[in-house]
Amino acid sequence: MDGSRLHWKRVRLRSAYSISIVPTDIIVLGNMTMEMFEKGEKIIQILLKASFAIKQSKVKGPAREIQFLGVKWQDGRWQIHSEVINKITAMSPPTSKKETQAFLGTIGFWRMYIPEYSQIVSPLYLVTRKNDFHWGPEQQQAFAQIKQEIAHAVALGPVRTGPDVKNVLYSAAGNNGLSWSLWQKVTGETRGRPLGFWS
Repeated sequence: MDGSRLHWKRVRLRSAYSISIVPTDIIVLGNMTMEMFEKGEKIIQILLKASFAIKQSKVKGPAREIQFLGVKWQDGRWQIHSEVINKITAMSPPTSKKETQAFLGTIGFWRMYIPEYSQIVSPLYLVTRKNDFHWGPEQQQAFAQIKQEIAHAVALGPVRTGPDVKNVLYSAAGNNGLSWSLWQKVTGETRGRPLGFWS
């Protein structure tokens, strides 16, 4: 990991390129096909100059929709892929601490799609403590609710910039903890679009 971090520090990409870097993949985002080709080609040239190997067979695109790490990216928005939703909603209630921890790990990856995630799942964390495992009505209700929230999660984004874009941060505090969400609105939109939910 340290070696790859050093390599990425050596490669200077100007902020004009809207990219996401995952250890072995790069996604180039853009609005126009030609723009994406040009960005992609420049990034490939920078990486080749920095001695990275690139398999041409792995270079794909452009596309209006891609699926990557369980996320469906479409028109600048990202959402939980339907296959992931189906797998999560089909899960049976955990019968042990380990199963509960595994379930929390799975849904925790998607937490930024779920308003008040921490408050919803807090009863599930109670059964992961060192006490004897006891799955009660409170845990069952939280389990059912979080699966329902995953099934109805909204698409996030796209991140927009410009003078007509308003960033709106909503926050709430209560007995069950803190939560906040970031939304963007442009002129003419009533509600705006969420960029993420945190709690």
